[in-house]
Amino acid sequence: MEQELTMLPELLVSAFLVIGGIFGLVGAIGMIRLPDLMQRLHAPTKATTLGVGGALIGSMLYFNMIEGEISFHELLITLFLFLTAPITANFIAKTYMQAFVRNSDLPETGRRYGWAVYDDPPNEDNIN
Repeated sequence: MEQELTMLPELLVSAFLVIGGIFGLVGAIGMIRLPDLMQRLHAPTKATTLGVGGALIGSMLYFNMIEGEISFHELLITLFLFLTAPITANFIAKTYMQAFVRNSDLPETGRRYGWAVYDDPPNEDNIN
């Protein structure tokens, strides 16, 4: 019975590591296979968030269930990834738009000012 109890944490840790590895592999394949930068942008942001997240969850489970310790390092790394991946993707997308997309090709935003890449927001002195 004790062997079954030690087998469950090992299976959980292994499952999260395999899930993280699969997401990392799919993200790497997406980086190679997708033809356009805007399509390729989706692969690493999702792959790093979910792939590294799976590995970090596996690490947290290992230290908690097998070693009997609580580790906050993985939680801080996960928080850092969740904060930085979308911001980085946003900056890359804006740079791509500024370099390769004309303002006339984009749809209207329905706001006083258009796309933030092309138009500055209205200054308080210039508002009607």
